[in-house]
Amino acid sequence: MNSTLYRNGRVYCPADPSATALLVRDGVIAWLGPDADAPAADVTVDLDGALVTPAFVDAHVHATGTGLALSGLDVSGARSAAQVLDAVAGHAAGLPGDAVVVGHGWDETTWDDQRKPDAAELDRAAGGRRVYLSQASIHSALCSSALLPAAVGLPGYQESGWVRRDAHHAVREVALGSIPDAQRREAQRVTLRRAAALGIAAVHECGGPGTSSEADFTGLLGVAGGQLPEVYGYWGELLAAGKAKELGAVGAGGDLYADGALGSQTAHLSESYVDADSRGHGYVSVEQVRDHLLDCAAHEVQGGFHAIGDAAISTVLAGFADAARKLGVERVRQARHRVEHAEIMNKRLIAGFVEYGIVASMQPAFDRLWGGEEQMYAQRLGVARSLDSNPMGALHGVGVSLAFGSDSPVTPLDPWGSVRAAVRHFNPVHRMSVKAAFAAHSRGGWRAVHRDHEGVLALGAPATFAVWATPAGVDGGLPVLTGEDGEPAELPVCRRTVLRGNVIFEE
Repeated sequence: MNSTLYRNGRVYCPADPSATALLVRDGVIAWLGPDADAPAADVTVDLDGALVTPAFVDAHVHATGTGLALSGLDVSGARSAAQVLDAVAGHAAGLPGDAVVVGHGWDETTWDDQRKPDAAELDRAAGGRRVYLSQASIHSALCSSALLPAAVGLPGYQESGWVRRDAHHAVREVALGSIPDAQRREAQRVTLRRAAALGIAAVHECGGPGTSSEADFTGLLGVAGGQLPEVYGYWGELLAAGKAKELGAVGAGGDLYADGALGSQTAHLSESYVDADSRGHGYVSVEQVRDHLLDCAAHEVQGGFHAIGDAAISTVLAGFADAARKLGVERVRQARHRVEHAEIMNKRLIAGFVEYGIVASMQPAFDRLWGGEEQMYAQRLGVARSLDSNPMGALHGVGVSLAFGSDSPVTPLDPWGSVRAAVRHFNPVHRMSVKAAFAAHSRGGWRAVHRDHEGVLALGAPATFAVWATPAGVDGGLPVLTGEDGEPAELPVCRRTVLRGNVIFEE
C-alpha cells in the first residue's frame, strides 16, 4: 500500500483553511492538515510553499482540432488576407504534395480590410494542395477549390470558398477525414499532454456529425487514461442516445447544433445581426428537441444541445417544456441535461435553466476575446447585446449549475485565464468571484458528468489536484489574478498535476 505525503505547501480546503499538507493513499486523500500533524508516508514531496488546489476540468474541447492547431498552422495572429496567404504558403512548403493544409483561428473582424482570401488564392498559396482553414468559431471555414465540390448545392455554399452551415460540415468532414490515423492520434495526445501541463485532469470531448467522425471520437476515448487526463465524451447526434452509449459517450449532446455561431453569423437570434440582414439559422425544431430528450430518457443518458442565440435557446427550452409534460419536471431535472455556450440570454431563458436543472457549459474566454464595446460581438450584435452576452454571473446568481471550458481550439486551453475572464467580464453585472469561477471550472465539470464527489480536497475524495507556483500571491486560499490597479496579474504556473493519485504532469 503506497502512500505519498505532500507537505510544506498551502492546501485549498475550505473545510480546513490551515491545511499545509495532504496524504495520498490508493488514489484517494487519506489525510490532510498542518505539517506538524502529518503522518509518515512511503514518499514525501516538499511543496516548497506551492499552492495545491483541485485540478481543473475543461468542459468543452475538440481534442483532434486542438492538437492540430498546437502542432500545425495557427492563423489567429493574421490581420489581413495577405497574412493568411503568407502563413499558408510557409506551412504548405514543408508538406508533401498530397497533404491537406489544416489551419485554424482567422477572424476577419480584427482586420482593417475584412476581405477574405478566396479559393483560387488559397490554391496558389498552397501550391495546389487542399486547404481547410476554420474561422475562430469553427462554424465556417475558408477552403481551396479541391474541397468545394463536397459542398455544392448545400446551404452555406459560396463559390468564393467561404463555407458555412451544411456546406461547412461537408467540407470539414472531407478535410479532416483525409488526415492519417497516426497523425490524428498524435494530435489527440498533444492536446491531452498540454491539458495536463495546465493543471487539467479531465476534459469533455464534444463530437458528432459535422464536428468529428465516430472513429475520431472512439479513438480519443481509447487514447485517454494512463498518464493522460481522463476524457468524458459527448456524441451530438439527434435521436441517437443509443448510439452515443455504444460509442462510449457519457451523454447524447455537446455539439448537437440548435444553431451556429456569432462569428459566422449563424447563431439563431430573435433580432437581426447589426452587420447582416439575417437572424442566423435554427437547426432543430421544438419537436426534435422534445423527441431527443425523450430518447435520452429511454436510454437513461444525459442529453444536451449547442445553443448560442436567444432564438435557438428558446426553441430548446420549448422542447424541454414538452418533454417535461411527458416525463415530469423532476425526471428532466435529474438527468442534468446540458446546453453548450448559452451566450445570448434573458431573464425568461435563465428561468428555464433553473426550472429544468440545465447545466450551462460556458466559455468565459468568449467574452474576453470578443465581448465589450469594441470587439467582434459589438460588430455583430451592437454594443448593448454584446455587453449582455455570456451572462455567467447572472446564471450563477440564481443557482444555475455552471461548467466552464475553452471550446478549444476556438479559444486556447487556459483555465486560470478563463477564471480571470469570468471575474473580469466586460459587464460588471455578469462578473463572478474567483471562488465561484474556480468552482465552475473544477467541481462544476465533474458535476456535469454526474460525479458529484469529485473536485474537492477532502478526506476520502479522489486525489485529483494540481500544484501551483503563484507569482502574484494568494488571497482567500486561491491565486491572485488581478493586481491592485485592476490590471491582469501574472497567472499561476502548474508544477504538477495528479489524477487519482497518479502524477500525469511534473515540471
